Amino acid sequence: MAKPMTMSQKILAYHAGKEYVEPGDLIFANVDLVLGNDVTTPVAIKEFEKIGVDKVFDKDKIAIVPDHFTPNKDIKSAQQCKMVREFAKKYEITNYFEVGEMGIEHALLPEKGLVVPGDLVIGADSHTCTYGALGSFSTGIGSTDMACAMATGKCWFKVPEAIKFVLYGKKTGWTSGKDIILHIIGMIGVDGALYKSMEYTGEGLKSLSMDDRFTIANMAIEAGAKNGIFEVDEKTIEYVKQHSTKPYKIFKADEDAEYSQVFEIDISKIRPTVAFPHLPENTKTIDEITEKIYIDQVVIGSCTNGRIEDLRIAAKILKGRKVKKGLRCIIFPATQNIYKQALKEGLIEIFIDAGCVVSTPTCGPCLGGHMGILADGEKALATTNRNFVGRMGHPNSEVYLSSPAIAAASAVLGYIGSPEELGMKGDEE
Repeated sequence: MAKPMTMSQKILAYHAGKEYVEPGDLIFANVDLVLGNDVTTPVAIKEFEKIGVDKVFDKDKIAIVPDHFTPNKDIKSAQQCKMVREFAKKYEITNYFEVGEMGIEHALLPEKGLVVPGDLVIGADSHTCTYGALGSFSTGIGSTDMACAMATGKCWFKVPEAIKFVLYGKKTGWTSGKDIILHIIGMIGVDGALYKSMEYTGEGLKSLSMDDRFTIANMAIEAGAKNGIFEVDEKTIEYVKQHSTKPYKIFKADEDAEYSQVFEIDISKIRPTVAFPHLPENTKTIDEITEKIYIDQVVIGSCTNGRIEDLRIAAKILKGRKVKKGLRCIIFPATQNIYKQALKEGLIEIFIDAGCVVSTPTCGPCLGGHMGILADGEKALATTNRNFVGRMGHPNSEVYLSSPAIAAASAVLGYIGSPEELGMKGDEE
């Protein structure tokens, strides 16, 4: 009789050609997609060239997205992008996305249908865990592993233990996927899932949109996890059918699979949550913030919260209102398609009328790159994923993390607050 396995164990076993793998096993597995960006790919290219092969393992199974310092912010970033561009051309990489057709990598790949349920995906970027929302095993790796995978189509893995999160209830008011993951990280800590798989199940999934799930899976790494993964349901299949023609395979955890911990979470009780400097685990609900924290900048976007739902929520709050005098609000649609959709729906006009800056898709200030770097002593509220010391600029600056709803309301208020303070009861639509 087959031994019970979690979703992650099953995907890893399948790709390693094994009937069973257990936590701690070191395995060699075939990957379905290898991802790199303009920061990590140049290092991988140098290593790839040392291997001495004359072609990549599969030009359709590599994705390269220059999104961090693009459009080129300076000469160094221009040189890196040139190197990546020439590599993609030389090896005829099908899924190389130039500026103008690209987006933030972790929003772009699902949209382009490059990841489907059951896939094993590696990316030289820590937020590669985002695709777990689709029921795939996806995780971040280093540039050297990226180089080897581009040559061989394989990568080594240590099979992780898993933590099971059983979600029940329905989201209420302005609560979103971002609030759920900030609540979880606040509960277990930034190392609470260290090298483990965070596996999501339960009837509460029904009230989570795909955009919510991408956000939750995206921040698995902020809990120290190897990956985050959602059980596949009708919403997943509907999304995949809209975006992809690739065949997919659904892996469901066995009823008696072993988990190192099990958490049951009533999402109807979760309130909008803010992570205080300088760790994503330093969380307070909006009701627990008693002092007025005045801010200099609001950033709405990133691979965590730059999707169309995020922009719709922000626009709903900013419509007919103005960004507080003296505050900068910068909005980053995560892909060109999301940008186009936001234009069609009139969201961009709402943002500009409110006094926001709207940027082309880029990671921008999230990693302290460009397009919104903080000065000495400045405070920002961002829908991004990390708020470490100096993450968005000066070591003396501070970053708070929130959902788009809290970010948009705070841009109007001038301090960290909620749409309720603007007389908006809750996003009931």
